[in-house]
Amino acid sequence: MRPLISTTDLAAALAGPAGDRPVVLDVRWRLAGPPGAESYRDGHVPGAVFTDLDRVLAGEPGEGGRHPLPDPADLQRDLRAAGVRAGGPVVVYDDADGSVAARAWWLLRWAGHDEVAVLDGGYAAWTADGHPVDTEVPNPEPGDVEVRPGGMPVLDADEAAALARDGLLLDARAAARYSGETEPVDPRAGHIPGAVNAPFAGHTADGRWRTPQELADRFAGLGLRPGEPVGAYCGSGVTASSVVLALELAGHPGAGLYAGSWSHWSRDPDRPAATGDLPG
Repeated sequence: MRPLISTTDLAAALAGPAGDRPVVLDVRWRLAGPPGAESYRDGHVPGAVFTDLDRVLAGEPGEGGRHPLPDPADLQRDLRAAGVRAGGPVVVYDDADGSVAARAWWLLRWAGHDEVAVLDGGYAAWTADGHPVDTEVPNPEPGDVEVRPGGMPVLDADEAAALARDGLLLDARAAARYSGETEPVDPRAGHIPGAVNAPFAGHTADGRWRTPQELADRFAGLGLRPGEPVGAYCGSGVTASSVVLALELAGHPGAGLYAGSWSHWSRDPDRPAATGDLPG
C-alpha cells in the first residue's frame, strides 16, 4: 500500500468484497481531551475499531519516555483483537493533524506489517467529502497478524546524538519548545544539540498532507541532502512519526525514529540541552 489513501479510495475499498476490505483503526487522541473514545462513540468510519494511543500504540510511561514502544506481545494481541490479518490492508485515521495516525502507521510498519495507509485528511475529510458515519461498535473477527519488530529503524539516545552531528536529526516540536522558550511537559527545556527544527504542523495544509514535491522542497530547505542519513524526534515519539511519514512521501524512506524522544533525553541530566533557534 501507499502511505496515504484518499477518502474516495477508502470508501470504494469498504464497499468491495468482504474478504478484501481493509481493517480501519480510529486512533483519535488529544493531549488535553476530550478522550478520543468519546468522539468515536459519537460517530466514526463504518466498521472502524477504536484504538487507544496510550493503551495500544504505546507502552507504560516511565524511564523510556511518555510514549515508549509497546511490548510486541501486547501489540500483537491488540491488533489481532482489532481484526488485523497477516498481509491484510489496514487504514488508520485521526481527526487532527495526522500525527497520531502517523504513529499508528509507523508502529505497524515497525511491527513488520507493510499493508497500512493513513487516511489523507482524517475523519474531518471523510465527513466533509460526504461519506457515511456510524455509531455501531463492531465486533471484528480476530486477526492473525504476527508482530515482528524491526521493520522500521529505531534510534536510541546515543544514535540520535550521533545523527545530529553526522547527518540530519529533525525535531518535530513547535519552535517555542525547540528553542527552550517553554516546556510544558518534560523535565528540561531545549533540544538535542545539532538537531534542526522541523515542526510537524508544516507537513499538512487544511488537514491534508502536502504533495510529495512540497514536502521534498521543505526538507531540502531544512538542509537534507540526497542519501544523507536522517532521523526524527519530538516530545514523546508520536508527532515525530509524522516526520518519518512525510520523509517517505518526499522520497526519503527509512528515516530513523528516536522513540523515547525529548521525554527520554531530558530525564538524563548528563545529556546536554541546547537552547535558542539554532541547532547548537
